[in-house]
Amino acid sequence: MLCSERANGPQERGGIRMSNTPKEIGHVVLNVTDVERSTKFYRDVVGFQVSRFRPDGTGAFLTCGIVHHNLALFKAPEGARPAQKGAIGLNHFAFKVENYQILQAAHKRLIEASATIDHIVDHGMTRSVYFLDPDGIEMELFCDTFATEEEGLAYMKSTRGGADPMDITAPEPSRPEIPKADYTKVG
Repeated sequence: MLCSERANGPQERGGIRMSNTPKEIGHVVLNVTDVERSTKFYRDVVGFQVSRFRPDGTGAFLTCGIVHHNLALFKAPEGARPAQKGAIGLNHFAFKVENYQILQAAHKRLIEASATIDHIVDHGMTRSVYFLDPDGIEMELFCDTFATEEEGLAYMKSTRGGADPMDITAPEPSRPEIPKADYTKVG
């Protein structure tokens, strides 16, 4: 389903389906210090598949298995410095896994690879593992807690959400209830 259909419903102009919102997030592109090292990390630890690796080592394209690429890695210019945590710009990016058991397995692979785990939380509508890649770029792997996207959206609209610490090695917690309050108003 398209983002615009979820938020506003589809629109037509002159018989052509139009949307005022993007369809979806297409891919994330990262500048990294060592393309080969980062490619191995995202392939072997996070679970991406390599769809193309440039023979000169200046770039790589990785996929979750459905589209040509979800993640691109490019060699950063010499002398480039990483952004400080909390700086203006991208905070982190996230990729969804199928379920809690896969999230637990991903966490185990991260630990075995000595990746830095930043934090593990239960947001209510998702359960998340935040970690740093070899260049210190923050990433999140998450699984939804609700059976449908509509339930997750209803939860998000009805609560201020949370970031409760979570023991990822424990059995999956029960699904939260959807409160009745509406926190979609801005200002």
